[in-house]
Amino acid sequence: MSSEPPPPSQPPTHQSSAGLLDTQQARDRSPSPLRGNVVPSPLPTRRTRTYSATVRASQGPVYKGVCKCFCRSKGHGFITPADGGPDIFLHISDVEGEYVPMEGDEVTYKMCSIPPKNEKLQAVEVVITHLAPGTKHETWSGHVVSS
Repeated sequence: MSSEPPPPSQPPTHQSSAGLLDTQQARDRSPSPLRGNVVPSPLPTRRTRTYSATVRASQGPVYKGVCKCFCRSKGHGFITPADGGPDIFLHISDVEGEYVPMEGDEVTYKMCSIPPKNEKLQAVEVVITHLAPGTKHETWSGHVVSS
């Protein structure tokens, strides 16, 4: 009997729930030919909107509505118009002011068509006029404020 510790053995490989090895095998796979290519976002932002579309939208009428939903991590949401009709798309780049929109917030906005077919509409120059009562609102800098 020797008092030396046994030699170190290979660490066990564990399988993930998907059945793939999550150690060496996941790192050694061949790179995708599309991995280096960046696909442009289909979401129209203030930055990608043409100047003429921005001018047409800013000269248009102001509409009222209620924020139906907004996901800060995804960067978009929808507004339900006060006069009825289909929901209007809202992008994070078109929100004015210091608060992140929440469900139930009353907003004013102008509308701009979404390319390439210009069949759907998007809310631009969105301003929160009344915060939904009884909810906690977050500022863009991360501070939470109760309303």
